[in-house]
Amino acid sequence: MTDKADKLNRLRECGAFLEGHFLLSSGRHSDVYIEKFRLLERPDLTGMFASDIAKHFSGVPLDLVVGPLTGGVIVAHEVAKLLSRPLAFPERIDGVMRWRRGFKITQGMRVLICEDVITTGKSVGEVLTAVEREGGEVIGIGCLIQRGETDLSPTPYPVIKLALQSWTPEECPLCEQGMPLEKRGSR
Repeated sequence: MTDKADKLNRLRECGAFLEGHFLLSSGRHSDVYIEKFRLLERPDLTGMFASDIAKHFSGVPLDLVVGPLTGGVIVAHEVAKLLSRPLAFPERIDGVMRWRRGFKITQGMRVLICEDVITTGKSVGEVLTAVEREGGEVIGIGCLIQRGETDLSPTPYPVIKLALQSWTPEECPLCEQGMPLEKRGSR
């Protein structure tokens, strides 16, 4: 794809970049919400964004591409297709990411994790733990959008990195102004 401004314009045009007062799945509040499904419902745009991740990791030896349900697995599918690698996804069972449906991670398997939007990195961290618990090695993390800094290792490669503010509910200036809070996330 082209530059960051063009990518942001594409997010706005498809209705994925929203402004207001939002409850993020991390529990934090923000004045910007990325409604990833407005992007993911468009295979042409999803493919364009995913191709940036695939290009970035094209020279890296890897065995498997994984992503968390729901949006991450769509991104992982597109990247896996472009890299001609198999796909797997873990599922949260009793609060822990587990491998089901016959998916297996084996000792030494080199794994690329893909995600839609990274805010705190919690979901990706859970997938990373699920991979490493089985003896796999996470060789990279790719995402469509990264909302800020994380302490994930390896450092994520975002197609778009945004410096978006978020606040705990107690420190949220939008709550102080009495602005209604909208919950759009999955948790």
